[in-house]
Amino acid sequence: MKKVKVLLLLLVLAVSEVVSAQSYQVGVCDWMILKRQKLGEFKWARDIGADGVELDMGGLGAKAAFDNQLRDDNVARQFKHVADSSGIKIGSVAMSGFYAQNFGTKETYKELVTDCFDTMDKMGGVKVCFLPLGGCGKDWATTPAVRKQIVKRLREVGEMAKKRGKVIGIDTPLDAKENLKLLKEIKSDGIKIFYKWQTAIELGVDICQDMKKLGAKNICAIHSSNTDGVCLRDDKALDVPAIKQALDQMGWSGWLFIERSRNAKEPRNVLANFSNNANYLKSIFNSLEEPEVALKSEGRNPDYVNTILGRSQKVIDALGQSYTPKGINIRNIVANKYFELNDIYEERDALKKTDKKLAEAQCDQKLYRSHFAFDSYLSKYLKPYQIEMVKDVMTYNVVKVTYDAQCDMVPTLTEEEKAQILTWLKEAREYAIDAESSNKKHEMFGKYKGRINNYLSKRGYNLTKEREEWNKRVKARGGRL
Repeated sequence: MKKVKVLLLLLVLAVSEVVSAQSYQVGVCDWMILKRQKLGEFKWARDIGADGVELDMGGLGAKAAFDNQLRDDNVARQFKHVADSSGIKIGSVAMSGFYAQNFGTKETYKELVTDCFDTMDKMGGVKVCFLPLGGCGKDWATTPAVRKQIVKRLREVGEMAKKRGKVIGIDTPLDAKENLKLLKEIKSDGIKIFYKWQTAIELGVDICQDMKKLGAKNICAIHSSNTDGVCLRDDKALDVPAIKQALDQMGWSGWLFIERSRNAKEPRNVLANFSNNANYLKSIFNSLEEPEVALKSEGRNPDYVNTILGRSQKVIDALGQSYTPKGINIRNIVANKYFELNDIYEERDALKKTDKKLAEAQCDQKLYRSHFAFDSYLSKYLKPYQIEMVKDVMTYNVVKVTYDAQCDMVPTLTEEEKAQILTWLKEAREYAIDAESSNKKHEMFGKYKGRINNYLSKRGYNLTKEREEWNKRVKARGGRL
């Protein structure tokens, strides 16, 4: 009995060790973020929130060699240095040129693969490379002579990879059953499957069952995206939590590379699309890093916190940082500002019951410190003009709306007068930021609008007449005041 208990304990420890060793990393394909072999890809990957990149070998076309600038040792060293400095890993090297070129007929296939292996070594000993077979045509897998030629070549390059301690991940149009048959024909440990969710969806197979049938040992990496249309979190063809559960059960670890799944309405908005996808994958696969700025929501009503987070989300949406690491930090800074204002005013109202004068004095003092601290916190992540955007969103864009209206109402305003109006409106915004409610914010702008009207009246403008003429112009163009 004691021996059985010991064996059970050892089994539990072994299982827990496998689970703890299991890990996922999220990367982006550099050719899809429009930075193929460009140093900027590492900054983009970091801003997106990815752990790494899938580095492409460059264009191929009908040429004998890839447009691979990393053959130059100096360029390669610079790339590796920038990647390391950015904290971005190179998880795979891709030969995406074979999406369009036929691997089965390309005369220089061995030289191309060798060039890829050399680049992998220069990039720090990358172990996995990507070889799509899309350029081989649609029917290669069912055409015996063509299939035989491709299998022969894959066995050759697979053995080349094995000798150099690498794995070639092939992208095929096949399901797990047919992929296993293909791997059996190839007979090389240097060839595995670079699994693609998109392919499984197009074949109409269940991704979870298909991956399990293929087996963890046969999957070297995953292209974790679908075709373009919507981002991953909105894709009804994908059950990402279920996929994660399946991979957990398989004991698979490795790279999840985002290739597509871009919002079709803005396919070239790299930051929006890929940060959205990276954030979603990392949230599901439990690898989302804690933000630098902690959300001070402890002890607060959950409904109130959600309301504040929704309000703060509008700020980072306006900045185009909705799902980036930077965006999460900015959202938390803004939310914490709202929390702090709420606390200051609640404390003031409680103290007013016993000492109204002291309550107002302490409130003003705390608002003063809070106001300048807010700018300081934001300046770590944003430039001055972006901080102004934050403040505009928090004050309902009243500065722009009012300034545009004033200029439209009085078209003869001088540049000096316009500058003065804008200065006062921005001053009003600084006070409105700290106001305790939306009504109080609008009241503050109302005071400054009165100051602006007095200023213009003293300079000889008949504002009643200007407003009447403005109303006529607005009606003439189909609008109304």
